[in-house]
Amino acid sequence: MYRSHNCGELRISDAGSVVTISGWVQKSRDLGGLTFVDVRDRYGVTQLVFNIDENPELTTRARKLGREFVVQATGKVRERSSKNPNRATGDIEIDVDQLIVLNESKVPPFTIEDDTDGGDDLRMKFRYLDIRRTPVQNNLIFRSKLALETRKYLDGQGFVEIETPFLIKSTPEGARDFVVPSRLNQGQFYALPQSPQTFKQILMVAGMDKYFQIVKCFRDEDLRADRQPEFTQIDCEMSFVHIEDILNTFEGLVRHLFRHTLNMELGDFPRMSYDEALRLYGSDKPDLRFGMQFVELNETVKGKGFSVFDDAELVVGICAKGIAESYSNKDLKDLTEWLQRPQIGAKGLVYVKYQEDGSVKSTIGKFYTDEELLALGQKFGAEKGDVIFILSGELEKTRKQLNELRLEMGRRLGLMKPGEYAPLWVLDFPLLEWDEDSGRFHAMHHPFTSPKKADISRMMDGDHETMKSLRADAYDMVINGAEIGGGSIRIHDRALQSRNFDLLGFTKEEAEAQFGFLLGAFEYGAPPHGGLAFGFDRLCAVMNGQSSIRDFIAFPKNNQGRDMMIDAPSPIHDEQLKELCLQIKIDKM
Repeated sequence: MYRSHNCGELRISDAGSVVTISGWVQKSRDLGGLTFVDVRDRYGVTQLVFNIDENPELTTRARKLGREFVVQATGKVRERSSKNPNRATGDIEIDVDQLIVLNESKVPPFTIEDDTDGGDDLRMKFRYLDIRRTPVQNNLIFRSKLALETRKYLDGQGFVEIETPFLIKSTPEGARDFVVPSRLNQGQFYALPQSPQTFKQILMVAGMDKYFQIVKCFRDEDLRADRQPEFTQIDCEMSFVHIEDILNTFEGLVRHLFRHTLNMELGDFPRMSYDEALRLYGSDKPDLRFGMQFVELNETVKGKGFSVFDDAELVVGICAKGIAESYSNKDLKDLTEWLQRPQIGAKGLVYVKYQEDGSVKSTIGKFYTDEELLALGQKFGAEKGDVIFILSGELEKTRKQLNELRLEMGRRLGLMKPGEYAPLWVLDFPLLEWDEDSGRFHAMHHPFTSPKKADISRMMDGDHETMKSLRADAYDMVINGAEIGGGSIRIHDRALQSRNFDLLGFTKEEAEAQFGFLLGAFEYGAPPHGGLAFGFDRLCAVMNGQSSIRDFIAFPKNNQGRDMMIDAPSPIHDEQLKELCLQIKIDKM
């Protein structure tokens, strides 16, 4: 028996018991007559004590233990004279009478503590050491619990978990596919799925009614903190449903997950149209933990001789409460320079300060009277001590820039409180987006999203301009400014699906070659259906107040898509290339 107890289990009630624990040496302290060794496993840390007067040989061996040695220790539990209130086992220690080194360790390349000194790439290279750290272990344990609770809830709702293939056909829509050459079908390729979308629709045609899968998906795209080349979805589909059925079902899932993993009851899930979200927040995934809604000012500020406003497509602002006295000219200059960075690209920032003494101070004071500036403040509900920030320019760019400013002010003013969650449904997305560069429409969500019922006839018969105004039966769930899930009612009629492919630039032959199996299935009694997919990694991160999904994945890739631990991707042998009928050519510069 390697252990009778784990390293987080023993309490004062165990005093006097003879126990055996096993784990890794966290640290040791030599205090002359006594030597203390902290031993760690994933359950916690227990202190071992060695007395040189009572057992000099054993104490000498204990002093030679290095960090991350794997040890087994047997001894009697006793009450500590100097307790550690920050540790669950802090009231006890083990007076060791037997010590076995199960394995020695090299000195680790970074400290295995909650706050480590290892950089990202170093931690990824030695991921097996990084996972020994309590924060990473807790993240992975949380992920496991979240998956189990997801299965419990969906099983209780009558969903069936069904696996779909990983080797599928490449499709031209969406992100780039990862492709896999076929040895048995020379010159042909599989693709790894970006999602199981068409398969879950086929399952609805097959009568499975309610499907789900916690599934790996793959996208060959540029990476960032909340994106990995392989990621996990909670993928779901339902038959004979309207939007209301889907929203209620998956709002229920998220409530269940928060209740059973964070012991938290979520508040209301407000609903907002896509257009309203852009108008009020400049984003289709607004963070509702704080206010600062946009106020559009075109009708109020134009015609006063200030060309920056007069020539702009949009003049819009936000109100920051109570900062007029604390925000100095230097602070405002720093904020302006922050907005002018290439990542945001604002040309400048206009502000109006409503001072506590009733006076008004503004960068546009020579164009507007104090009375006009006070009237401007009334549109925002501004009071003494508040500051209005105003941007102007092209509509879409200006909204995006002001969204960035709003979020930055939320961060600077501490309005994004840890442990506070603001969920939201965003509805009524455009069905199609026109791309000027390619001269064609793209699907806002994906090619299988249904237009709203009232728009179907316009989609079938309308002209080019009509297509731009079509609305989708689509929805996104947003929490704290992060899109954690999205879905739609699907097209289930062959003629409508074919029309959508036409609008997206597919020829009849291309549509048949890529999606003929789905179009054919629609001819055999496809039911009305719809679904949703949650980004499982992102949901884990958002629920824990973190921005990066990387530490909720056991073996993530870095920002170049590399696995630093196993050094992948990597070249393959020439013999393998020959078997796959592939030849790699490297152009010499």
